[in-house]
Amino acid sequence: MAHKIQELLQIMARLRDPDKGCPWDLKQDWASIAPYTIEEAYEVADAIEQGDCDELKAELGDLLFQVVFHARIGEEQGRFDFDDVVDAICEKMIRRHPHVFADVRYADETALKAAWEAEKALEREQKKQDASVLDGVASALPALARADKLQKRAARVGFDWPDASGAMDKLLEELREVQAAVDAADPEALRDELGDLLFAAVNIARLLGVDAEQALRRGNSNFETRFRLMEKLLHAQGHEDLKQLDLVALEQAWEQAKNVEKEKDE
Repeated sequence: MAHKIQELLQIMARLRDPDKGCPWDLKQDWASIAPYTIEEAYEVADAIEQGDCDELKAELGDLLFQVVFHARIGEEQGRFDFDDVVDAICEKMIRRHPHVFADVRYADETALKAAWEAEKALEREQKKQDASVLDGVASALPALARADKLQKRAARVGFDWPDASGAMDKLLEELREVQAAVDAADPEALRDELGDLLFAAVNIARLLGVDAEQALRRGNSNFETRFRLMEKLLHAQGHEDLKQLDLVALEQAWEQAKNVEKEKDE
């Protein structure tokens, strides 16, 4: 049975019905469901990473439901409804793509990107008087992704390293400052210096053309795969409780797991 967007809107309206709706849905507001919206976006990304099309279809539906949920709250408050959301994004996409929807031509992709960024900057300036090149970088973004966006915005006005070597030197500098904070036993300074260290690492990734968020996701996945393999190897050796092993034994098993991985790749 094929369902249409209007049916989804009606389901959302029923869930929020003051008399017959769902108690949980009724007590939600924009702030309370925002974490779920972010979580659903991550689950979409995870389905893509896993190459699972069926799961991607399901997760995109969950993400769409979040949009409908937010729009319903807006409608109840008399601010906007789902149609307004659709109108806004349609107008924005048409405005930002004059080379597709109007008779505008760009010399190359670089000129196209420059025009795109100029249009976004104009939109930001129209929203507020004290406009900054950093405006519009959402504070709710994952920290690594936000660091990347902030750095890219700053780079538009020339505040950037010419290449990754300068960023690498900065990383070493930040590492020394982390050590200084450790030596000084200063927890607040340590937190700040670790933040600067991670920010510098994102800078290196960006300048080398690597997405830091995706790189860390891959690093997490690699660690998880290897750790699970290490567990299997130790269990096969009769070690059921890993807490009974010392660090030396765990590190030896870790290296063994790495070697098994290498053999699989060869």
